[in-house]
Amino acid sequence: MRLTCDEIGLLILEIPMESRDFSLVLDVIVESGLAPAGCRAGKGEVLKKLGIIGGTSWTSTALYYDQINRGIAKRLGGLHSALLSIESLDLAPFADMQQAEDWKGVAQTTTQAALRLKASGAEGLLLASNTMHKVADEIAEATALPILHIGDAAADRIVADGRSRIALLGTRFVQTQPFLRNRYESRGIQLVDLNPLWRAEVDRIIFEELAAGRVVRDSQRKLKTLITELGKQKVQAIVLGCTELVLAVDTRANVLPIYDTTAIHARMAVDWMLGEEEQARAAA
Repeated sequence: MRLTCDEIGLLILEIPMESRDFSLVLDVIVESGLAPAGCRAGKGEVLKKLGIIGGTSWTSTALYYDQINRGIAKRLGGLHSALLSIESLDLAPFADMQQAEDWKGVAQTTTQAALRLKASGAEGLLLASNTMHKVADEIAEATALPILHIGDAAADRIVADGRSRIALLGTRFVQTQPFLRNRYESRGIQLVDLNPLWRAEVDRIIFEELAAGRVVRDSQRKLKTLITELGKQKVQAIVLGCTELVLAVDTRANVLPIYDTTAIHARMAVDWMLGEEEQARAAA
């Protein structure tokens, strides 16, 4: 049986005042599994604990940490912040596995990280990388935890905005393989493919520059040129299908609408952590 935070508050009120230690009692109830960790948020909000697999790269993981915490603080006010556990991977060996298409190794590394997050009390998982979602199913199966899928978040936003013809920029794996493309296409969204030269150049910019935390002016100009060319192909919007691309692409000053999957994914995380009750109150 799981108790709600409001039910826990009523139980605590039954304890005599002289022996009432709110934080100790709440810790015991949460650690016993009778209530979600989010009951520690106060005011009765159910704030679920999220586990993040990051480090691929650390620059985009920092964006997630900032945006998720800002989202929670804005929604709850006061001194509230997000309940997070983060497993930050070493990108160098991880990227080597990706480049070699050693997806078994990628799945093993990320699954081990996910299990550590589950052991820390995480109730759901966020993979802070589009490409990492190639092994999302393996992670979900191993942990039995919900994964907040970046493809679902972005595709749902595009459909809600009434757009159906987009270009997906990302690593060559994101651009060519079905693990993310299917999330868009299953919703009736048409993906306009880049030509091989542009596909290789975007992949190079990501792995050689942005993943290392370097923003090169010439690459920024190239990406702006690419977006302009895609606009001439009747593309309705651009999806930044790499969580580092927002470092090099101005989402507000382009010829086409830009969907930043990092920001969209972070908002999805905030909604999930706060739960349906808070969303309903916000909409009221």
